[in-house]
Amino acid sequence: YVLIFAVMRLTKPTLFTNFPVTCEERDLPGNLFNQLMKDDPSTVKGAETLMLGEMLTLPQNFGNIFLGETFSSYISVHNDSNQVVKDILVKADLQTSSQRLNLSASSAAVAELKPDCCIDDVIHHEVKEIGTHILVCAVSYTTQTGEKMYFRKFFKFQVLKPLDVKTKFYNAETDEVFLEAQIQNITTSPMFMEKVSLEPSMMYNVAELNTVDKAGESESTFGSRTYLQPMDTRQYLYCLKPKQEFAEKAGVIKGVTVIGKLDIVWKTNLGERGRLQTSQLQRMAPGYGDVRLSLETIPDTVNLEEPFDITCKITNCSERTMDLVLEMCNTNSIHWCGVSGRQLGKLHPSSSLHLALTLLSSVQGLQSVSGLRLTDTFLKRTYEYDDIAQVCVVSSEVKQS
Repeated sequence: YVLIFAVMRLTKPTLFTNFPVTCEERDLPGNLFNQLMKDDPSTVKGAETLMLGEMLTLPQNFGNIFLGETFSSYISVHNDSNQVVKDILVKADLQTSSQRLNLSASSAAVAELKPDCCIDDVIHHEVKEIGTHILVCAVSYTTQTGEKMYFRKFFKFQVLKPLDVKTKFYNAETDEVFLEAQIQNITTSPMFMEKVSLEPSMMYNVAELNTVDKAGESESTFGSRTYLQPMDTRQYLYCLKPKQEFAEKAGVIKGVTVIGKLDIVWKTNLGERGRLQTSQLQRMAPGYGDVRLSLETIPDTVNLEEPFDITCKITNCSERTMDLVLEMCNTNSIHWCGVSGRQLGKLHPSSSLHLALTLLSSVQGLQSVSGLRLTDTFLKRTYEYDDIAQVCVVSSEVKQS
């Protein structure tokens, strides 16, 4: 060929690593090895036995490319002949398993290329797929005799997965949802976790539970240096609460609910930046049947045989109007105060009512609030609610802290 084609990946340098060789002074070499390490310019002064040095070294191979990182490559076309070639067109495409992307900075042809001159181009692409990628570089040109020439080169590389992300959902007694995200570094080098945030869906507000208050300032629960070592896992916790306009509708708590998506940003080695964004996270919301009963307020600790108040919220989750009757059944430890069998009136679909109730406990310890019954007089159907919540019962002689 008249033209010579070269493609090189652009990466950051790495820190030089040496292999320390030392011995005790009473051995035959004496202090020779130690002195050689001290004189070696690649070692860290005062810590010569450490493998990691202070000098940078150029990449010796193609290296690994991880999902979310930016792939950069230098493309050069050099005229290695003594002829002037014309109409040079350089094209770079990236072929993945699902698409073909044009990465060329310019689609215009160069009018002519003189001997010993070159055409240079740098391409960048944020990798968004795992698996085999093929960089297809094609060059077309016209010789002095008018002959049209064309050739291509292929460069295959693999894109690896940098993180393993697992999610767990916990449904609270209220409409709050707690999301635990487990993030594991499955690369061979440490990562600096710059940001791990949850972008909630339009129905939720999110609160991050990954900081603690110290002297009036928020500090990360992972410390000031948020490095994630290879194969280490870190748990991030978020609390999602429905916005007021959705919380008032019973339909928001039924069926599959879209929670949001995680946005993860990290840096490796000498500041190479990577970013991953998960797809929309979904959870199967718990079913509450036709009628949902939840506790709005309840004390943590109460005195033995002394009345205390709780507030319940009753929501009609069905598509029909109900006429409800409340019955309160005593258990071995919990005794209800008030009239059982009272009418609560009609409750329309997706509507709620708040109910203040009084009860007392005759047994110390952690007691379960049970014994509420709701009967729909229209269908003669009774809904039983046991183990609604727990309350700690102490002797009245014990001062509550």
